[in-house]
Amino acid sequence: MSLSLLLPESAVTGLLTSWADEPRVYERGRTALDATVTAALLDDYIDTGCVPANEIAVVKAPHPSLNPLAFTTEGRTDPVRLRALHRAGHTIRLGNLQRVVPYLTTVSRDIQRETGYSNYVHAFLTPPGQQGLRHHWDQQLAVIVQLSGVKRWPLWHPPVDAPMRAYNESWRVWREDYIPTWEAAGPDIEIDLRPGQSLLLPRGWVHNPHVPDNAGEGSVHLTFALRERTPLWLAEQLVAGVIEDPAFRRIVPPAHITGPNLTERLRETRTELIHHLRTLDVDTLVPDVRHASMTELEYTT
Repeated sequence: MSLSLLLPESAVTGLLTSWADEPRVYERGRTALDATVTAALLDDYIDTGCVPANEIAVVKAPHPSLNPLAFTTEGRTDPVRLRALHRAGHTIRLGNLQRVVPYLTTVSRDIQRETGYSNYVHAFLTPPGQQGLRHHWDQQLAVIVQLSGVKRWPLWHPPVDAPMRAYNESWRVWREDYIPTWEAAGPDIEIDLRPGQSLLLPRGWVHNPHVPDNAGEGSVHLTFALRERTPLWLAEQLVAGVIEDPAFRRIVPPAHITGPNLTERLRETRTELIHHLRTLDVDTLVPDVRHASMTELEYTT
């Protein structure tokens, strides 16, 4: 199983049967992933410019990500400029490596077969004593695989409940008092993640990762983000079939959207939708939903 490249077998079993809601560090040891995707390999992706420019982010806290013009020439990744930014203390994020590294494509696909969750892989290369992204939370579970160096992970309990796409994402509901409050209280958990270790980071947990000042080398880690399925996703699968009913494909006139008829049209549609759901043969839908879980690539919680 590909998950066993990221986590020990006991952790994989636990993850598949009862989804994690607390951070935890696991001793991964050295797997085929470590032997194949090394810090040296990722350095090559910087120095050859093979990662597409639109999959790269360059950031040095407390500043926002740099404009891509800072590391591109004529729209393409400029490896010389990118390396210079890294030497100057910027974190380089190489995004969606499952699209450009064949080995990670296979790992990503296998994880989706094991879980039914689409996923993606980002690499983060942070120089000694530096930081890229500051405090934030994500809307999906991540497995952080430390490849080299040490990354310190101060963590805080989720400030919002079950964040997901278009709801409770950190940038949507951010408050100016968050960081001062967290820093005054100190982290709920602090982890120094080392090579051979993996951090299971559930969605919603605030993290502020950085390379400690006394670290003698930079940090390189992979983030495997698993786009968890939710009851909303199942509801979307249940509703998707209404497109086969001509009644749901008819035009709603503009006047019914902008005028007083909208209330009545909503009620009519709700009634038709309830009828659709009541008469739906769920058993016949199971193969299609399972197929969607194994093949959908861009869905995100």
